[in-house]
Amino acid sequence: MDINISQEMGSAPVTVIKVSGQLDGQSYQSLIASAQESMAGGAKNLLLDLSDLTFISSAGLGALHTIALLTRGESVPDLEHSLAALKSVGKPRESGEQKHVKLLNPRPEVVKVLEMVGFSSFFEIYDDRQKALDSFFSDPTVS
Repeated sequence: MDINISQEMGSAPVTVIKVSGQLDGQSYQSLIASAQESMAGGAKNLLLDLSDLTFISSAGLGALHTIALLTRGESVPDLEHSLAALKSVGKPRESGEQKHVKLLNPRPEVVKVLEMVGFSSFFEIYDDRQKALDSFFSDPTVS
């Protein structure tokens, strides 16, 4: 898996994390570490570009869940607890969709997995980069 990080500026800064290859048990920790490093550097809004992601496993789903928790200021569970929490992801919550983490252009095979576990109601998913970036800028609760 390859990870490239870039910054987009506008009304609100957005850190774009582009993930290429397979997000699985061998690589999920790298994605979490990249998100943590970005947030330690001041990033508040993360756009995960999944256009070149060819495969996502349960560990990869756990990584997405962990990143969502990080952006909400919640404690990070270990992978086992994060995977167990996936069962409740699709259930309604007060917080609804993630305000500070959004997904960009996942491939159909990845979308299928995201929908299977309810992530399509947990994360906003965009197929247009500019619309995804604008979604952070137009949200008055995002700073």
